[in-house]
Amino acid sequence: MSEAWLDEIKWDQDGLVPAIAQDAASGKILMFAWMNRESLAETVASGNAVYWSRSRQKLWRKGESSGHTQKVEELRLDCDADVILMQVKQIGGIACHTGRERCFYRKLENGQWQVTDEVEKDPQDIYGGNKP
Repeated sequence: MSEAWLDEIKWDQDGLVPAIAQDAASGKILMFAWMNRESLAETVASGNAVYWSRSRQKLWRKGESSGHTQKVEELRLDCDADVILMQVKQIGGIACHTGRERCFYRKLENGQWQVTDEVEKDPQDIYGGNKP
């Protein structure tokens, strides 16, 4: 497959594009991360979500440490061509390194962030001492 479709994306000055992972079944937003050309191309080729870790400066194959992979069911590009939306099947039910279903587990209520989603699995049990 030609990779000309990658040229249609408006990459930022660092060669990155924001990527949102949404649960294909429930519609819940699971997480936000960054992708570069290589990670997006690998995502399409493998069918598994691959991101770019800005802190580690390397590809981050979702689930490589935790086993909680994301099977990509659909990819969409927004109207400005600068945000990727992925419909995914979250394997293992946990997308967040905190052991929760999703990273967006806090909600603003009365001027304070309230935790709305409980930890499903202790991160220590997922990663040992090697949190990503």
